[in-house]
Amino acid sequence: MNQNYPAMKKIIALSLFYLISLNIVFAQSLHNPKADQEVFEQIMTQGLEHSKVMEIASWLTDVYGPRLTNSPQMKRANEFTAKLFEEYGLENVHLHRWGPFGTGWELKKFAMHANSPYAYFPVLAYPKAWSPGYSGPVKGEVVHLRIESPDDYEKYRGKLEGKFVMVEEPYASEPSWDPIATRFSDLELLRLANATEVPVVSRQGGGGAAMLARAQSAYERAQFLYDENPLAILDQSYRGWYGQVAVSGATLPAEPGTPWGERPRPYSLDGPKPLPQISLAREHYGRIYRLLDKGIPVTLEMDLQVEFQTDDLYGYNTIAEIPGTDPDLKDEIVMLGAHLDSWHTGTGATDNAAGSAVMIEAVRILKAIGVQPRRTIRVALWSGEEQGLHGSREYVTEFFGESGPGGTVVRKDDYENLSAYYNIDNGSGQVRGIYLQQNEALRPLFREWLRPFSDWSANTVTFSNTGGTDHQSYDRIGLPGFQFIQDRLEYFTMTHHSNQDVYERLVEQDLQRTAIIVASFVYHTAMLDERLPRKGENQPEATTAAN
Repeated sequence: MNQNYPAMKKIIALSLFYLISLNIVFAQSLHNPKADQEVFEQIMTQGLEHSKVMEIASWLTDVYGPRLTNSPQMKRANEFTAKLFEEYGLENVHLHRWGPFGTGWELKKFAMHANSPYAYFPVLAYPKAWSPGYSGPVKGEVVHLRIESPDDYEKYRGKLEGKFVMVEEPYASEPSWDPIATRFSDLELLRLANATEVPVVSRQGGGGAAMLARAQSAYERAQFLYDENPLAILDQSYRGWYGQVAVSGATLPAEPGTPWGERPRPYSLDGPKPLPQISLAREHYGRIYRLLDKGIPVTLEMDLQVEFQTDDLYGYNTIAEIPGTDPDLKDEIVMLGAHLDSWHTGTGATDNAAGSAVMIEAVRILKAIGVQPRRTIRVALWSGEEQGLHGSREYVTEFFGESGPGGTVVRKDDYENLSAYYNIDNGSGQVRGIYLQQNEALRPLFREWLRPFSDWSANTVTFSNTGGTDHQSYDRIGLPGFQFIQDRLEYFTMTHHSNQDVYERLVEQDLQRTAIIVASFVYHTAMLDERLPRKGENQPEATTAAN
């Protein structure tokens, strides 16, 4: 795997004294960026020949997966990662408490079986998180709720208790003509590299009145179901075929127009409680639907047993550090992180044990080769990301800053000390470059730091933004927070939030390479003479640059 790096072998013979001395004296400037070749080769050797990334990933998935926020399994994962950081020699290892979040939830047992007058078949399905359970198996007929006008509710009123209620029409099926797994093409990467502006996406859309009418109809149907109290609400996997079941959390009725932050949460200790909600594989949902459509009754038996955790309503992030050594810069911070929490159907492998394993491996590499960073390197494994970036948002608010009135930022003690935050959260795919988040001043620096990885086609720097994960907690208050460009592999087609999100979907070569690239970025950021510039500080215009 290291055939492109013949110089690595000679590094093994370097003395520890030389290595430590090298790390202390090496420094670089924003105006004269240079990759430290000697340390780069040490990172490469450690990351390829002594990698522990798959071992770490197996512990996070096979043993401590899944890791739903505030579940007992999530707390075990926090404690395991803290212990691992201590074993690797990191300092200031602790669990950062945030919240309160709400109740924890853990699935203890689930099975579903279908019977018709003609056949029995097991049903592939998963409950949505925070669904309440039963003390033992329950049985009932399946009803498909068809509401085309308000008058239709009267046909079902008083008749749904003790029933399983289907609420959707089945998806139409066709063969999948596109590959399940893909990497970025050269053309796609070139387009990213040449981006000079961020597209403005209209949030108004078309057919506003029609959209509002549909939202109102969905709210009325949900409220009706809650009043009727069926055994469970049945829908189908929101993505995927071939036995894939994508599931997230249970929902509660919310009137149209209710702000996101004010909608009722199923994990709220004192709020309304959801009905049991079950997502079926599309193929099984379709079969039951077609049987009912033929007038053939279907009975389901379900064993749904869950456990709610209410003793501790807080969430926790795992934090650890490699302390800085420069008297003038050691109070400044370079952060790397990934969210440790997951959904509950698979074992949270690509979302996001992959990112967490990479970040653990990156700091392990740096400790193993004896780096003495000028700035403090701090690693964070977040919880609550899947419910709205809670762990990272609350951490940033406590230590760095928060949004104030009129677009201002209320700055906390460490706001000026943060140089950068680097994030991984798009599956197992190898890093192919980095998003600038419109921070154009960093293009020359990041291109230089990516240059040693050109043989891996990891050299794209794009002006564009990307969202949906924890770097946004930093970026939203003007701090340099970055997500790397990663190959998609099967992330959005197969594994994301689904029962297919398991260890077998991780790609060892990609995770090894990503950990090496992250370790290199973090090290070089920690060794700069200056902290990274923020957006608005001496920014040049975005330029077109061939990839």
